[in-house]
Amino acid sequence: MIKREPNKVIHDALEKGIIKIISIGVDLESNKKNLDYAKHYQNVYTAMGFHPHESKKMKDGELIQLEEMLSYSKNIALGEIGLDYYYQHSPKEIQKIAFREQLDLAKRLDLPVIIHDREAHEDTMKILGEKASGMKVVLHCFSGDRNMAQWCVRQGFYFGIGGVITFKNARKLAQIVQEIPLNKILLETDSPFLTPYPFRGKPNEPQYIPLIAGKIADLKEKKISEIAEITTKNACQFFSF
Repeated sequence: MIKREPNKVIHDALEKGIIKIISIGVDLESNKKNLDYAKHYQNVYTAMGFHPHESKKMKDGELIQLEEMLSYSKNIALGEIGLDYYYQHSPKEIQKIAFREQLDLAKRLDLPVIIHDREAHEDTMKILGEKASGMKVVLHCFSGDRNMAQWCVRQGFYFGIGGVITFKNARKLAQIVQEIPLNKILLETDSPFLTPYPFRGKPNEPQYIPLIAGKIADLKEKKISEIAEITTKNACQFFSF
């Protein structure tokens, strides 16, 4: 979600070589706001869904409204959806129902899905194993362990890697990034959260993506230009830009 004045966010991103921005919704209100962004800005696209925190808001009527909004030409994914057992702003069982129903909807509409998983690895893998066969899936801000990463690789899923990879205490994630295929990595911000080093404490924005690419380049022992080229290609293939 864009927090600062959109023109400035987009200008600063373009200055850093970011050519396309996906603004992700968490409920009907934010989804509608993102639709407005996409209509007004050429290089802004949307992904819409009910975040696990907002699962309790997703009744039958809201799911119908979501399906109608997903048909917009610049909407490129359903998300962010999934499970969050850390905060549990919505009860676990409600989260699971909303997760399954939205996966079914994405499959019916042939849309990629952006998955939120926090402290819910086993149930996330279980539900994806049941529902996501043959779908394009990215694990947003991947936080699982090595076993989960290997499982995701076997499923053909993608890994969203954001500012956390630049943190000094991100040793486990760094090892996973070294091991997973580069052609399955997408760069992301989780704006306005998880701002990469050395800008921690400031709102995160697309302009900081090169810092993430630089850290991955170090871990993969490749040039940053190669990381940029491959991850851009990955995003275009995943989202069908």
